[in-house]
Order: sequence, then C-alpha cells, then structure tokens
Amino acid sequence: MFLPILPGGEFSVKKQYNAFRKNPGGTYLEYPQIEERSEELTQSEESTQDSPSIKQFLVDLLETIILAVVLFFAINAVSARVRVDGFSMVPTLQDGEYVLVNRLAYRNDLPTRGDIIVFASPQAPNLDLIKRVIGLPGDTVRIFDGAVQINGQVLEEPYIAAAPVYNGEWSVPEGHLFVLGDNRNDSSDSHAWGLLPTENVIGKAILIYWPIPEWNLINHVETVAAIR
Repeated sequence: MFLPILPGGEFSVKKQYNAFRKNPGGTYLEYPQIEERSEELTQSEESTQDSPSIKQFLVDLLETIILAVVLFFAINAVSARVRVDGFSMVPTLQDGEYVLVNRLAYRNDLPTRGDIIVFASPQAPNLDLIKRVIGLPGDTVRIFDGAVQINGQVLEEPYIAAAPVYNGEWSVPEGHLFVLGDNRNDSSDSHAWGLLPTENVIGKAILIYWPIPEWNLINHVETVAAIR
C-alpha cells in the first residue's frame, strides 16, 4: 500500500493512515479523520483556558475591594458609631452600649431642646461626648433647688437619675448650646466646663444597636446617651 508523505512528518503520516481503510472489494474508503493531540498541545490549551479564569477572578476581587472602600467612606460620611463609656447618663443609657449617630441631622438646622447629640469635647477635641441639649442660643439656663429652669420655666425631666445638687446660671450666646447628662450629679457637662460651640456637634444619636437585647430607637424627649 502506498502512503503519501505529507508535511508534518511521522505524525501527519499516521493521521493519513488512520483516515483510509481497505474494504473487502479492494477499494479504499475514507473515514472521519481522528486527530491525535500531543501532550504539549493539551497543556497549551489548558493554560489558555486557565488564564481568563485567573484574570476574571482578579477583576472580581478588585471590584469587591473598591466597592467595600466606597461603602465604608459613604457610611462614615453620613453616620458615626460611639460607645457609651461611663455612667453619666444612667438610667437612660448604660455603660458599654453602642449608639448610631446621624451626621446629617444638623446640616441645615440647629439641635432642638431635648435632642441627644454627639460632639467633640471642648476640653479634649479627640474625645467624643454625648449629652442632652438643654439650652439653645438666646436662652438663660438656671439650676436652683434641684430644678432646671429655661427662661424662668421649670423643665419636667422624668428621665434623670436624681435632681441636681448644684446651682448656677448661664446665658447661652449665639453659636453655643448648654448640654447636661441625665445622671446630673455624676456627669461632666456644661455645668462643669461651660457652653458647647455648635461647631463641635457631630450629629444626632438615633439608635442603640448593641448589645442586641438593648436595641432601640432613641426617643429624644425621654432618653439621652452620654460618654463621660
């Protein structure tokens, strides 16, 4: 039997031989050609298939990291999280509770009386405090005989731990607030260090989120949170 020598040498001859077979009548019939792949070709194809998978994985990983970073900065831009450290606002908030703060609450407005706010301490800018707003710009705050008076009107405060045992009077100028802790006799606040500049306000406390059994929206009329 004559077999032509085709380009590709022995490998090509073998493929050609496998493609033709003699039938009982003496003629040759052509069968579908069976391709034989060398080990090197198989490895090359596997490498080509793996390459896009690795690239896709790296692209997905990079997109996930970028999304996480964007979300982190976006969440921090509109909110803050503070830990209540101390007992200056017992019984409203307990030591160790975590509070979510809305940074945008006072973007265009001032706090209102009774709001629970988080602010940078006028004495230590790196320390964040959280207290209740008692006096607004233009108010006169007087504490006398266990009662807090605003412009001569006594405040009813069912949320405090005990009536204050100290006395004093403060006039609140523009751009400032008068803040107190609910645990009036164990709180470092405006009665001790003076008025709070409004520029120090970080945001409004809106939610106790930890521990989970204590989860609750903060009622700004009845509750206050404080970091002493």
